Amino acid sequence: MTTGSADYRDSGLRFPEGFLFGSATASYQIEGAAQEDGRRPSIWDTFARTPGKVLGGDTGDIADDHYHRWAEDLDIVRDLGLDAYRFSIAWPRIQPTGSGEANQAGLDFYSRLVDGMLERGITPIATLYHWDLPQPLEDAGGWPERETAHRFAEYAALVGAALGDRVRTWTTLNEPWCSAFLGYGAGVHAPGRTEPLAALRAAHHLNLAHGLGIQALRGVVPGDPDYSVTLNFAVLRGEEEAVRQIDAVANRVFTGPLLKGAYPEDLLADTASVADWSFVQDGDLVDIAQRIDLLGVNYYNTALVALWDGTGVKESADNHGDTAASPYPGADRVQFLPQPGPYTEMGWNIAPDGLEELLLSLRRQFPDQPLMITENGAAFDDVLEDGHVHDAERLDYLRRHFTAAHRALEQGVDLRGYQVWSLLDNFEWAYGYSKRFGIVHVDYETLARTPKDSALWYSELARTHVLPE
Repeated sequence: MTTGSADYRDSGLRFPEGFLFGSATASYQIEGAAQEDGRRPSIWDTFARTPGKVLGGDTGDIADDHYHRWAEDLDIVRDLGLDAYRFSIAWPRIQPTGSGEANQAGLDFYSRLVDGMLERGITPIATLYHWDLPQPLEDAGGWPERETAHRFAEYAALVGAALGDRVRTWTTLNEPWCSAFLGYGAGVHAPGRTEPLAALRAAHHLNLAHGLGIQALRGVVPGDPDYSVTLNFAVLRGEEEAVRQIDAVANRVFTGPLLKGAYPEDLLADTASVADWSFVQDGDLVDIAQRIDLLGVNYYNTALVALWDGTGVKESADNHGDTAASPYPGADRVQFLPQPGPYTEMGWNIAPDGLEELLLSLRRQFPDQPLMITENGAAFDDVLEDGHVHDAERLDYLRRHFTAAHRALEQGVDLRGYQVWSLLDNFEWAYGYSKRFGIVHVDYETLARTPKDSALWYSELARTHVLPE
């Protein structure tokens, strides 16, 4: 065990040379320009326009207008001294109908963006899918349909052929658990369906899309870039059987096929009343279990679970939106218990020890798999005053979580970098513009950008590799 402050408020810790400090965004959350240069609707355009789905009726039509202000945003990344920028590519900009030839204007935008990073000495980390499925593919059934995985491979090949000579790290999917289980199970994310079987089918076809996508990229991308996938892991505490059930449908439904070549037997048993898993076809698991160079780790909070005895109120403090539908098919007896604070503005508990615990657990499970933290950050009620945002709570949050990451490094975890979520305040999915995760403040009236105190603190860390006070 490492030593340090019990509250994870260390300083002076040195990160190794080559450790990649960066920040992350997602296309629909920041780009805007929703109807420009050939782009057509994604499922999030449709969902956001559905009354009652997004707080305040907000949409990503303008968002941060990154589509037109990308050079300014890259200047901010450069001026902060960050090594990397993790961005996502909007599938409906590349294939507006979800299939067929590429839209050249869309490819040109991302080509300019990548060139802009390289000109500024920023390492591009490209994510192919951060939830904005072209609406025509959803109209044809979406991720529950096998064909969507094949269309994703086609899309991956188009993007890889256009950008592969300059992008050194490719991520296929961001948080497929959210795409499958919040989108098709709980209905709180696009496309807003509440169908347990569809959620399980979607999870499998997302896994298949990952495997087929990596194969497609390898067929067109020159050299030997890093290939990855990003998962949002549930860090679970509580009763052993409840932990096992949620671990199966939240974590191992992806790590099993992706990293071990098989779905867990207990997951199949737990979900037998929902699905017979006949949608897993011969050869799928071989296609899915492609070698990856990095496993992306997204972490925000922990969960406390217990078995419900069927009496009284079943607790549902899982922080995944207000819905009667469950994102956990096969785990109907599990309840999510409230946890002590402090909390972020999302209502998520702040637990840096959970990040250390997660990284060590992944090392035990997959000892030869390099890791990168691809998202970690927090939403707070930031106020711009006299040209400054004094976000002391976020700065403290980041300091404690970087301490957790450093402790994992000291215990032998092969951790290659840390991408803070998020570079900019942005459209926070079903919460609209009500939650601010950025280390850079965005005034949604003027779209002016202002680095917060947390950005200046992070800049010092990135430049020196030493954790500041």
